[in-house]
Amino acid sequence: MSKIQQTKFVCQACGFESPKWLGRCPDCNEWASMVEQIVEPEPKKGKSAGNSFVASLAPPSPITKVRSGETSRTKTEISEFDRVLGGGIVAGSLVLIGGDPGIGKSTLLTQVANNLSRTAGRTLYVSGEESVEQIKIRSDRLGVASEELLLATETNIEAISHFIESTKPQYVIIDSIQAVHHPDLFSASGTVSQVKNCTSVLARIAKSTGIPIFIVGHVTKEGALAGPRVLEHMVDTVLYFEGDRHMTYRMLRAVKNRFGSTDELGVFEMREAGLTEVSNPSEMLLSERPEHGTGSVVTSTIEGSRPLLVEIQALVAPSYYASPRRMTTGVDHNRTLMILAVLEKRVGLSLANQDVYVNVAGGVKIIEPAVDLAIALAVASNFREVPIGPETIVLGEIGLAGEVRAVGQMEKRLKEAGRLGFTQAIVSGRNTHKMNHSLGLEIHGVKTLREAIDIGLGARE
Repeated sequence: MSKIQQTKFVCQACGFESPKWLGRCPDCNEWASMVEQIVEPEPKKGKSAGNSFVASLAPPSPITKVRSGETSRTKTEISEFDRVLGGGIVAGSLVLIGGDPGIGKSTLLTQVANNLSRTAGRTLYVSGEESVEQIKIRSDRLGVASEELLLATETNIEAISHFIESTKPQYVIIDSIQAVHHPDLFSASGTVSQVKNCTSVLARIAKSTGIPIFIVGHVTKEGALAGPRVLEHMVDTVLYFEGDRHMTYRMLRAVKNRFGSTDELGVFEMREAGLTEVSNPSEMLLSERPEHGTGSVVTSTIEGSRPLLVEIQALVAPSYYASPRRMTTGVDHNRTLMILAVLEKRVGLSLANQDVYVNVAGGVKIIEPAVDLAIALAVASNFREVPIGPETIVLGEIGLAGEVRAVGQMEKRLKEAGRLGFTQAIVSGRNTHKMNHSLGLEIHGVKTLREAIDIGLGARE
C-alpha cells in the first residue's frame, strides 16, 4: 500500500505555512496567497556524514587576524550600469534585477553579456522563458555577435549547474528565477520553496567559484519583486528597472547593495538598437520644459553622488466636487497635502475649493524633502497665473510653521544648476551662511514660505 503524501499550504508572499487553506495569510495579511504544496521528506543524516561535515568546517578566527583585500571590480562598458552597481561587477556577487514586463531587463542584460564576453571573458546566458532562436533575434537587433557568449534554454537548476561546471564561464545570467525549478521539490516553479532553493544553489555557486551571477526577477502588480521577501536577503544586490514602457526613458535604481551605495540612479533611453545610456540626465529632463509657463519650477535632487535637476509641475483648477481632488505623480502624496495646508494657513492661498495636480516631469520619483519649496512655488505660480523665472532654481524644506529649512549638499546642487545656465536660486537662508558665493548664481536666502513666494512671483506680477 502506497504512503499518502502530506501537503501544506504556503503563502507565496511571505512564506507562512499552514496545515489548512486560509483565504487570508495571518502573517502578511495578503489575500488568496496560500498555495498547496507537497511536504518533502527530510533526508536521513547518517553519523558518518555528520562527522565529515563537522570536519570540513573552518574554525572561527579573530577579526584582527582576518586579511581584508580590496574588492576587484569589472567594468561592463556601460557606465550608467556600473555606477548603480557601485563601480563595476564584484567577483562572486549575486545580483537580482527586477522590473515590469517589457521594461527592458532582458535587453539590458543582453547588452551587458555582449560587452562582458568581448572584454572580460566567457559569459553564459540561460533563459527559462525564451528559446535560443528568440534570444538570437533580439541579439541581431542589438548588434550582439561574440563567440564567447553562450546561450542555453533550461529551467532545471541541476542542469544549469552542470552547464556552469562544464563551460566554466566568467559570468552567468539567469532569466528568470521564477522559471527555474529544483527537481527534488514537488512544488511548481515560482513558488516560495522553489525560489528559495534555486537561489540558494546559485548563491553557493557564486560564492564558491567567484563567478558573478545575474538573475532576473518578476514583479507583482504593486511593483514589488514577486516571491518571498527572503529572496532579496539572499542576494548581494537588488536593482529595480523603472519607467513607463510606453516612454523612451528608463531608470535603473539600487535598493540594496553590499558593495556600494543604494542611492545611485542610472538613466537609459530605449531606442531601436537597444538601451543607450544618458550621460547628462538633467539636461534631458529639462529639454521639454516650457520657458514661460505657469506652475513650472526647477529643483534639484541628489541621487547617490549625482545632483539631478528636475521640473516640478503643478496645475490648480476650480473643483466641481464636494471634496477637491489631490493627485501627485513622482512625489510623496501625504507630504504634498501638508504643503498645500501650509500654503493655505500661512500664506493665505484659498485652495479649499481647488483641484491640485503635482507631477515630476520625466518619470523621476523624488522622496527627499528638499523639493518642498519647489512644490509650493509651482502651486502658487499656477494659482496666481504668474510664471517663475525660467533661469531660477528653487530648493528648501518646508516646516509646518511656514519656515524654510536648510537642505544638504547645497553647493553641489547649485554647481550643477550653474553648469546648465541657471542664474538665480531661491534657497533657505540657513544654507547661505556656509556657502561659497563664487558659484555664478544670484542666491536669495529666505526664512519663510511667504518670503520665497514674494521673491519668486513678486518680480513678475
